[in-house]
Amino acid sequence: MEYGVEELARAAGLRVDTVRFYQARGLLPAPRRAGRRAVYTGAHLARLRRIRKLQQQGLPLDVIRRLLGERRAAGALARALRAEQGSRSLTRAELAAESGVPEALIRAVEEAGILEPVRTGGAVRYTDADLELARAALALLGEQLPLPDTLALAIHHTESVREVVDRAIELFDRHVRRDRQGQEREPAAVVEAFRRMLPAVTTLVAHHFHRTLVSRALARLERLGDREGLRHAIAATRDAGRLEVMWR
Repeated sequence: MEYGVEELARAAGLRVDTVRFYQARGLLPAPRRAGRRAVYTGAHLARLRRIRKLQQQGLPLDVIRRLLGERRAAGALARALRAEQGSRSLTRAELAAESGVPEALIRAVEEAGILEPVRTGGAVRYTDADLELARAALALLGEQLPLPDTLALAIHHTESVREVVDRAIELFDRHVRRDRQGQEREPAAVVEAFRRMLPAVTTLVAHHFHRTLVSRALARLERLGDREGLRHAIAATRDAGRLEVMWR
């Protein structure tokens, strides 16, 4: 629904000059212009109602502006995250059919917290990234790894990663989303920083895991005195070459 400024003020239970004051203070986004007419939408009305509710809770306008700015930045980041996950949206049955992983196993992995699908309106959807993960998991199981032990290891890994990721998010929030004075940066700048940093972080983590795995595996063979196995393992790591991290 569209409103003129008088209609918007009336719907929000405010005076026109109050609406314009909020706009001047950066609390209300500018309207769309249609010739000489300012056109507001339902989003503007919802914002005004949100401002009134926060004022009734005793919050000053400067605090309200920061809160609304954080919500806007969080929304922009959420959209960027969804974009990074891939454009397709798959059901669990479609994911099972395309990956070759049984649907029951996908459900079990999801319930264990290893795979986290996108949940919107109660519906569970998967992306191209989930499809790649499912195919990689199936390839590992094809190497005769026992399923119960593999799942237990995956759950342990997931719990450890979540702890590290939560700390990384806090670091991003303190030093990227906010400037040195603690003020919220513009959402567009935050999203752009996120898009620059995510591939770099992914590469760092993948290479660190790869290097640690290879180093510790070789050290284990050497400690066991398995010279033949060590020789073949060193040759295999050389043949494998450099780890390539693909990022769309």
